[in-house]
Amino acid sequence: MSARRENEKYDRKEELPSSDFRIINWIGIISQLTDTKMRQLLDGTDVPPPQFILLNHFIHHPDEGKTVSGIAWAMQQPQPGITKTVAKMLAKGFLRAEDNPEDGRSKILYLTDAGIKAHAQAKERLELALADTFDGWREWEKKDFFGFLDRLKVYLDENR
Repeated sequence: MSARRENEKYDRKEELPSSDFRIINWIGIISQLTDTKMRQLLDGTDVPPPQFILLNHFIHHPDEGKTVSGIAWAMQQPQPGITKTVAKMLAKGFLRAEDNPEDGRSKILYLTDAGIKAHAQAKERLELALADTFDGWREWEKKDFFGFLDRLKVYLDENR
């Protein structure tokens, strides 16, 4: 059922689920739609979505080293998938690896200048393509909306 038809059903008050469920459900639908759009927009580039997501993870603290297991935990993804994506990014020079002085079995990964540049180019591509997403929204609406989303993200992150 499309989101629009589902919303119309709710508007008619048929089997109305709780607001809590509707919010989480809508976020799931938005996630599916934006993931699909991101795949379409980054298809054929040097930064496919899994690599963009990892670059995005690194870009918040570009000088901070990370381990594969730490990334997997933070992103709530299986470690083998992260390891595979990291290997591709190392080969492209988006990340560099150093021996982990605390654990000889692992490496510490760092974002490189090439990774920063690749992230910036992919981000610009996404921003340009999605520029009209919030047309008609007032700046205060976007700020309020972001504040609510941030509050939810922090709660979910702290209560894994």
